[in-house]
Amino acid sequence: MPIAERERIYERADNKGWKKWGPYLSERAWGTVREDYSPYGDAWNFVTHDMARSRAYRWGEEGIGGISDNKGHICFALAFWNHKDNIIKERLFGLSGPEGNHGEDVKELYYYLDSTPTHSYMKMLYKYPQQEFPYNRLIIETMRRDRQAPEFELTDTGIFEKDEYFDIFVEYAKADQNDWLVTITAHNRSAKEAPLTLLPTIWFRNTWSWGYEQYNTRPMLHGIANNQVEVNHKQLGKYKLYCEDADALLFCDNDTNTERLYGRPNVAKYPKDSINNYITSGGKKGFINPNQIGTKASAQYVRKVPAGESVSIRLRFSDQTHLTQPFGDFDDIWKKRVVEANDFFANLQKNVTDPELVAIQRQAYAGMLWNKQFYYYNVNEWLKGDPKMPVPFQGRVYARNESWRHMYTANILSMPDKWEYPWFAAWDLAFHTLTLARLDPHFAKRQLAVILREYYMHPNGQIPAYEWNFGDVNPPVHAWATWKVYEIDRDLNGVGDVNFLERVFHKLLLNFTWWVNRKDVSGNNIFGGGFLGLDNIGVFDRSQPLPMGGRIEQADGTGWMAMYTLNMLRIACEISLTRPSYQDMASKFFEHFLHIASAMNNLGRQNISLWDEVDQFYYDVLHMPDNNARLLKIRSMVGLIPLFAVEILDEALLSKLPDFKRRVEWVLTNRPDLASLVSRWHEPGKGETHLLSLLRGHRMKMILKRMFDETEFLSDYGIRALSKYHEKTPYQFELNSEVFQVRYVASESEMSMFGGNSNWRGPIWFPLNFPLVDSLLKFYQYYGDDFEVEYPTNSGHVMSLKEAAMHLTERIINIFRRDENGQIAAYGQDKKMQNDPHFQGLYLFYEYFNGDNGMGLGASHQTGWTGLIADLIEYWYKYQSESVAIPVGK
Repeated sequence: MPIAERERIYERADNKGWKKWGPYLSERAWGTVREDYSPYGDAWNFVTHDMARSRAYRWGEEGIGGISDNKGHICFALAFWNHKDNIIKERLFGLSGPEGNHGEDVKELYYYLDSTPTHSYMKMLYKYPQQEFPYNRLIIETMRRDRQAPEFELTDTGIFEKDEYFDIFVEYAKADQNDWLVTITAHNRSAKEAPLTLLPTIWFRNTWSWGYEQYNTRPMLHGIANNQVEVNHKQLGKYKLYCEDADALLFCDNDTNTERLYGRPNVAKYPKDSINNYITSGGKKGFINPNQIGTKASAQYVRKVPAGESVSIRLRFSDQTHLTQPFGDFDDIWKKRVVEANDFFANLQKNVTDPELVAIQRQAYAGMLWNKQFYYYNVNEWLKGDPKMPVPFQGRVYARNESWRHMYTANILSMPDKWEYPWFAAWDLAFHTLTLARLDPHFAKRQLAVILREYYMHPNGQIPAYEWNFGDVNPPVHAWATWKVYEIDRDLNGVGDVNFLERVFHKLLLNFTWWVNRKDVSGNNIFGGGFLGLDNIGVFDRSQPLPMGGRIEQADGTGWMAMYTLNMLRIACEISLTRPSYQDMASKFFEHFLHIASAMNNLGRQNISLWDEVDQFYYDVLHMPDNNARLLKIRSMVGLIPLFAVEILDEALLSKLPDFKRRVEWVLTNRPDLASLVSRWHEPGKGETHLLSLLRGHRMKMILKRMFDETEFLSDYGIRALSKYHEKTPYQFELNSEVFQVRYVASESEMSMFGGNSNWRGPIWFPLNFPLVDSLLKFYQYYGDDFEVEYPTNSGHVMSLKEAAMHLTERIINIFRRDENGQIAAYGQDKKMQNDPHFQGLYLFYEYFNGDNGMGLGASHQTGWTGLIADLIEYWYKYQSESVAIPVGK
């Protein structure tokens, strides 16, 4: 039987049709680089949360549970008022980077509960306190805390303790491509009646205030009675928002209140914050437009919600502007879309049998899909400033991203977290695509392609990192992600998209060349790269000049590049099956890999190795100005990353690539020094396979011995970023009587040496745990059951690599599963989240996790790379079906 949602996904590859409208609205536009027009790049303070309700944005919009079209012109979101706050709840509150004791942090409770890939059905939950929202207390208490104290969260204020809050469910269902049904249901969880004003709001992104001729036509909203808003937009045409049983329609303009913010006369009589002022003033006249026209409008619903009961409202936003009974078919369409969503996920999750894991996986998928965002940034225009501004533009003394003027982005992108990271991050995005590929292969492939386009990638071949500094260097994981997405797509559809591989391969070649030319400083096939995403994991800031001079040769940078060569090799081999000329590229990457592997053991033929024979571990090498070199013996994830460089080639593939096979055999025959270092080419493994890896059997066993040691890397919930050994034995480096130190910290960093977050000294991170599991399974593909390891180290339990990978997967999954005491590790000691029935079955996918107890830390909705939990659950069941003796139980 056809699955309706799956058919909609494959109707077209772009973000149009059924995907033209979606949850593309950001959750925070204030405090972003794009909205910063200060001279010195003070993004957090140029537009603050307090200013946000009054200033029109230039590059994006924000809202709670919102949607927009794929270019962000028409926006719809929810606002609320509990009749206690001095501002309406129109946007999520959180602390800026400088305010938080561990960086920026959203101070709200909300959950993405469901979404189909085309957003034909979506659901989210916002928990709204009935008492005055503790804005000031959150700020003051956090200011009192230093980096040694944990973050002060909304639940810590006690505002939910008496259950005086609303559970507000926001649900969407599409009747057609441009026809949305909306239901908002507010449950009063308290023991007494409570008032609530619901304000579903529609508005236009402000394109008319900046002095550009192509946007000189102002769109318009018109009110009809109290239940319809007519929407007219030059680019998008006509729509209507039908508001069933609304009390009133409130209109203003999405223009800056310059009088409030800057003491200058307003251009708009009813500026952006007018609806807020009208509601919180008790309906004072003069704030809203009595003619019911404008560029921003809210439908007002004032309700008293009985104790323990709920109220619900319905709306419809449609391009069918002549519906005589807009709610006549509402319930039938709604039920149909819910059934279709359930059918889609039942098929997608057919291998997962544990109901708890089904729920975790489905909410992870929901978070991935809700975290899509329209990302708009023309760097050249931004640097120059606009012809017209709310206040005079003073220019930029600090011209952030000056060398990226070519960059012009206006795409739907997968965000790490639409509040804490409402901008794309290149290596995060690569991990996102693996999970997204299971949901919507077209979208996943498009994400990888767009980040490599000429208006993203620098002309020199560098991939942009993130908007605070596009020139930062992220790990080169895009080739790995490309191959993984290709495999997932092929498994789902029975045929591989070689055109996609070829298209991306050419752009990756440019990036690979950039790495070779820019990050192999000495030309010896050993790579730097700076912090490479692992900020604060070393003794020095690897992105800055060293205090003593010299340079660092990085084990992780070199390991990533070895992985990159093998990924490119495998992609080239696949393309070669239909385009034989690519065998030359396969040969090129095969040889490049061997040279990198050789260099890791003998830097520039100086008898210096990144591998330490005493500790049996990989370390960075510090080259001093006097030409002396020493290993920086920090036991960190840096030394595990070389495990990622592994590829398996089988005889069946090689037999189809005669030119490549001939070149490989020539190299291995004439350069036995290279072959003996890394390749077991002449020792075929399980099923006549050949292994390419930085690690031979002995070294791999030594690394795994340390990695699986519970006193070092292995936590009950995954692999730590830094060995716990350094908790009692910190690594110390003395320079000019000053001691630099690296100490294991299980949770948030105690220092801000390398940036606002700097949290890599102990916690568990999904973007590094997942590739470890993936690599172990690839090694197993070669070795089979003959290669055994002790897991955990010193436990006496011996098993295959596949069994060890699945036991590690189980530990990671257990971050979210209830233990024998009914507790979820990710929620720590928060009794409300652990035990309250109205918090059951709700999952937050944090940025990273405590290395000792698995508690969630950092961004609370990072269903970007933490969304990989969905893939790990899939792995769990896949390899169980292959007779791995791992119990499904807790």
